[in-house]
Amino acid sequence: MNQPQARQPLPRAQFYTERALFALERFFHIEAVSGIVLILAAIAALLWANVPTESNYYAFWHTPLSIGLGDRLYSQSLHFWINDALMTVFFLVVGMEIRREIHEGALATLKLAALPMAAALGGIAVPAMIYLALNHEPSLNHGWAVPTATDIAFAVGVLALLGRSIPGNVRIFLLALAIIDDIAAVLIIAFFYSGGLDYTGLLIAALGIMMVLCLQRAGIGSAYAYVIPGAILWLGVLQTGAHPTLAGVVLGLMTPVLPGRLHDKPLTLASDAIATIARHATQATSHPDDLVTPLRQLRRAQRELLAPVTRIQMALHPWVAYGVMPLFALANAGVSLKGADLSSSAPLSVMLGVTLALVLGKPLGILTTSWLMVRLGWCRLPQGVDWAGITLIGLLAGIGFTMSIFIATLGFDNEDLLSAAKLGVLMASLLATLGGLCWGLFYIKRNAHYAKEPHS
Repeated sequence: MNQPQARQPLPRAQFYTERALFALERFFHIEAVSGIVLILAAIAALLWANVPTESNYYAFWHTPLSIGLGDRLYSQSLHFWINDALMTVFFLVVGMEIRREIHEGALATLKLAALPMAAALGGIAVPAMIYLALNHEPSLNHGWAVPTATDIAFAVGVLALLGRSIPGNVRIFLLALAIIDDIAAVLIIAFFYSGGLDYTGLLIAALGIMMVLCLQRAGIGSAYAYVIPGAILWLGVLQTGAHPTLAGVVLGLMTPVLPGRLHDKPLTLASDAIATIARHATQATSHPDDLVTPLRQLRRAQRELLAPVTRIQMALHPWVAYGVMPLFALANAGVSLKGADLSSSAPLSVMLGVTLALVLGKPLGILTTSWLMVRLGWCRLPQGVDWAGITLIGLLAGIGFTMSIFIATLGFDNEDLLSAAKLGVLMASLLATLGGLCWGLFYIKRNAHYAKEPHS
């Protein structure tokens, strides 16, 4: 009879390595940290663009990078591969976040979604009107959508810095509002910032979608199997003239929200596989090849324990938060202060329009629309959320950053206007962050005072 073996102590190097990797994994899933990394990337881009050899910044990001097979080469700048290719992964995560919230989150029912939806629309309309009031000339008004977007990761990360004293429903409301904001941003990009459609590209995109549907129908759960169909969809959207990152949103919305169908439940499948492995481990005549099938079964059960939309989003989060978004910030947030000619009226007007629209327009639009919906009796505030909490949400929604800079790159061809718009986004995001943190600290102290008051 085989006796259970005593646990063997790990070598000291391996023990500390495993502890370090575990701590690093936990660190990468802290929302506030990803916001800090994004800020550092933006600061690095600004410094890089303003050193005496600032031309190196722009020259570097416009370095050609080619891929190809044989004589066929496709060459684009590094800036293109980041903004149009890597950012597709960011939009894939956005699409999956929307899909999850519609299925079981803050957007699952009209009753839950009504107030954040109305608040988000107010937070889009008012900034757009403020911007257009200051920039009504045809050459400037194309940037009206720049101050309408909210950066989910940045805003939620700043909220996380305030700690657990902020009511949970405030975070949920902000997340729902930012997701609706992203839906609107995606629609704005699709309808207002895409060129004339080339319908041959739609056929290529349709082929990619059909391949995805066929793989899902066949029960293929491995994410790697969808890379080629996703690439075909991306190429099709690029061919149409629409912005190719929209392919990521389409894939995200198509990602299943329920685990794949198996003959047995994943837990049963895992238990059977573990029992088989344990039985083989106790047999002296066991051959390593006998473990291939139960190990494959165990991996499949492990994969199907979580719905694909959850599993893939969790896997991509560290890559997007600490890779894609900082790279995007590094490639786009660099604005040469010497090159931004604010002495001219047009760039100055764009910068002020973007800054005021985000810092004032966002909270004003969100607050007034929410108040009106509640006042009319069409909605009510979520439990634990008061008007001070809505004000905090409005201030943090003024952090446009990633999405606002992205729309600015689509909205302006003129380098002076683009630099002014980026500078406006950066200034507004800084002011909104500081305003949100200051109001958040006041909000926490006020709530703590009210909590103590009945006992005094």
